Amino acid sequence: MSNTSDLAPAVKTARMSERKVVRGGSCATASLRPGDRIRLRDPEGLQPLDLFVFDQHGRDAGDILGRPASTGRLADVLAGEGEEPAAAARALAALGLTEADARPYRVMESGGEPGAVFDFVAPAPLVLVVSAPGSPMAPDEQTPATELHLEIDRADGSSPDLPPPLAAVTLDLRIPAATAKAYRVRAGDYIQIIDVEGRQCSDFLAFDAAQLTDGIEKGLDPTVTRTLMGSAFPGPGLHSKYYDEDMQALVEVVRDTVGRHDTFALACSAKYYDDVGYPGHPNCSDNFNEVLKPFHVRARKGWPAINFFYNTCIETSNALTSDEPWSRPGDYVLLRALTDLVCASSSCTDDIDPANGWNPTDIHIRVYDGNATFSKGSALRMTPDAEPRLTRDSAFQPRLQALARSFVDYRGFWLPTSYTGRGAIEEYWACRERAAIMDLSALRKFEVIGPDAEQLLQRTMTRNIAKLAVGQVVYTALCYDHGGMIDDATVMRLGAANFRVIAGEDFTGVWLRQKAEDWGLKVWVKSSTDQLHNLAIQGPKSRDILKDVIWTAPTQASLPELKWFRFTIGRIGTASGPPVVVSRTGYTGELGYEVWCHPKDALAVWDAIWAAGQPHGMSPLGFEALDMLRIEAGLVFAGYDFSDQTDPYESGIGFAVADKDVDFVGREALARRKANPARRMVGLDLTGNETIGHGDPVFVGRAQVGVVTSATRSPLLKRTIALCRLDVAHATLGTAVEIGKLDGHQKRLSATVVPFPHFDPQKTRVRA
Repeated sequence: MSNTSDLAPAVKTARMSERKVVRGGSCATASLRPGDRIRLRDPEGLQPLDLFVFDQHGRDAGDILGRPASTGRLADVLAGEGEEPAAAARALAALGLTEADARPYRVMESGGEPGAVFDFVAPAPLVLVVSAPGSPMAPDEQTPATELHLEIDRADGSSPDLPPPLAAVTLDLRIPAATAKAYRVRAGDYIQIIDVEGRQCSDFLAFDAAQLTDGIEKGLDPTVTRTLMGSAFPGPGLHSKYYDEDMQALVEVVRDTVGRHDTFALACSAKYYDDVGYPGHPNCSDNFNEVLKPFHVRARKGWPAINFFYNTCIETSNALTSDEPWSRPGDYVLLRALTDLVCASSSCTDDIDPANGWNPTDIHIRVYDGNATFSKGSALRMTPDAEPRLTRDSAFQPRLQALARSFVDYRGFWLPTSYTGRGAIEEYWACRERAAIMDLSALRKFEVIGPDAEQLLQRTMTRNIAKLAVGQVVYTALCYDHGGMIDDATVMRLGAANFRVIAGEDFTGVWLRQKAEDWGLKVWVKSSTDQLHNLAIQGPKSRDILKDVIWTAPTQASLPELKWFRFTIGRIGTASGPPVVVSRTGYTGELGYEVWCHPKDALAVWDAIWAAGQPHGMSPLGFEALDMLRIEAGLVFAGYDFSDQTDPYESGIGFAVADKDVDFVGREALARRKANPARRMVGLDLTGNETIGHGDPVFVGRAQVGVVTSATRSPLLKRTIALCRLDVAHATLGTAVEIGKLDGHQKRLSATVVPFPHFDPQKTRVRA
């Protein structure tokens, strides 16, 4: 659907568009020059869009939109939560613009179809504040504010605008293509290295400034860093630092929007170009030698730099190979100096191979004062064309941080691996014997609403959604035409044409919207992950803990009445407490529940459940313990136990494929695969105590006949167990197989095929 204004005729362009995402309930800014075309798109539908428009003199210029002004204050928009409103306020202040007379212009209403577009060509210099208004969504509602997409085509073909500064800038330094520059940074200050146009590498050097003054050169050492961090390169989180040869940390990584860098190869050198037939070619090592002369750093023929944005890998043939960088316009790495530093950054000179996309471009450096505060995170792109989103905290984070220090980036959220003073084994036994509480807010949630909601899910889910009653939950798979799995999910029915899908991937929502468009269905698939955070309370004492915490109205099932795979709507404590949805579901193989709430109520929800759980010995639960629990119970995990290369049957969830009259995507392929199975998910028991893991090959004789998908040491069963995708010819119970280590042949570990799952196959505990 298009809602195009007639300010100027459409202009087709082949240039790369600048892209931004406006988060639901938040805002973003954009600067336009005469002739620039801007497109604003609502990918999910039903999201209103307000524009505040300034001319170059800071006056309200919204009348060019041809829409009447609506009510609202820019000050309220800029006072919103999160980093985006603060960034917008800084951008306006830097331009000297006032918000006093700014008025919003509603260019998209709340009833829009998915994909609705508003676009225009700027007739003069303009500054826009794009707002995606929305209020908090109660957990039993389906009205989330969702993101808007903004694209700009520059009339003059100029480079994309730099992303707005993250804070007040103390150094703004452009490094032109194929050059290098040196600069000083104080201890505690932040260094942002920005790829201006994308696919451009930037080598980075740093030296302890005090030691340089004393004539001692101790710079970043990639080998020491890899050894101490246990990874090819550090990233935000616990293992985030770069070290010198004395094992002293010089910088730490705070943010990374790319996630692919190099610490193996030297910065390009004269010898590299000489050897491949380009004598005299400019190179980063010589550029570094030149800019470091004022600091009396000795010249080197090849610098062991940190090569940001460089896309290298070690292939199975032991070759070090490279390809075009993953970085896109505006991508960056944010570092923090841990001591006073002398730094040098390059824009790599390489134009003879894919290292810089065959075309060196600029790098930009910004330095921020150490008093600024930034969240830590890596960028997650859940779909290839998605804009990066940094790792975020769930609303329960203040309580988690008080109990844990070890966090992992799980699908864009910081979540604990284990808890300080407890550990995975203790957390595991708490869940098996008493109760445990876990933050599962990283699950993706989608509100599927509209007259064709049931039809969409009936045609995309492997379960018979038409049989789902209001208040019921069902576990299902989603498949491609060839039968390979997209995702697994649970589906709640909130009303006749109202469903909530809880899945692992953002792409699940994208795919559902694509199918709705393909089939011409009147349905909206709205992302609600940021409006619904959730806790899992699992274990034999979970019902006793929650029954006095959850208040339900007489029309709803009480907590003790709640059956397996049903949900109820209630509140915490009393009829005036925070609203919640409680489902009797889980991922541990134990009696358990999940409690869904709006982030604003998260701490009150945690505190009430935590207090009620302490007399019962409830423990927090991290990912390490969860892995033990779910593997014992045969609960599959995306990317390990299933993928687009496996169908539900060979992933161990064939029960989630229903025989039904209504067709669904992949049904014919699944029928064919079921009738002619090639592989089967089985359990394995190992004879010894050696560690095995995902991807280990399984052999009968010399032939590989399967692969370990997940494995753990089971505290309850007192042995190492595994989930294994095995050729059906060898999947009979009691069959002896071997798990290959080293090259798969030099070392073998004996194992036996056993029933799947290992623990409580009749689900007596979850049904209790």
